[in-house]
Amino acid sequence: MLVVSYASSMRAYLEQRAHLESLQDDIAASRANIAELEREKRRWKDPAYVEAQTRQRLGWVMPGEIGYQVIGEDGEPLSRDESLTEVSAETEAGQKLWWQKAWESVQIAGNPPEDKPGPVDQIRAPKRSKKQ
Repeated sequence: MLVVSYASSMRAYLEQRAHLESLQDDIAASRANIAELEREKRRWKDPAYVEAQTRQRLGWVMPGEIGYQVIGEDGEPLSRDESLTEVSAETEAGQKLWWQKAWESVQIAGNPPEDKPGPVDQIRAPKRSKKQ
């Protein structure tokens, strides 16, 4: 009988300990959150931080500056969380991009491909059409 009464008391004690530990974890998390909010409050007192936030969040510019806005394919401005699509390796005309051509010239500099024909020894006259 004594063991049963001690077992129920031990169970209640362990439940209370677990509850107390979870409350202490909540208190620690709340204190960390309060500290972060106080740091942010101090940042808002800095004029440079306020200026940076107005530029970023509202898109404001200083007098004399030029503001730009990226427009999507649908003609609407892109929001801050959107990103542009990946640049394809080829342009619409099927030509390589300028930086690809430049890098290719760096790679073959001093080591030209051998399959290209050399200079022509004789120049041939164009064929005349029969109508002349």
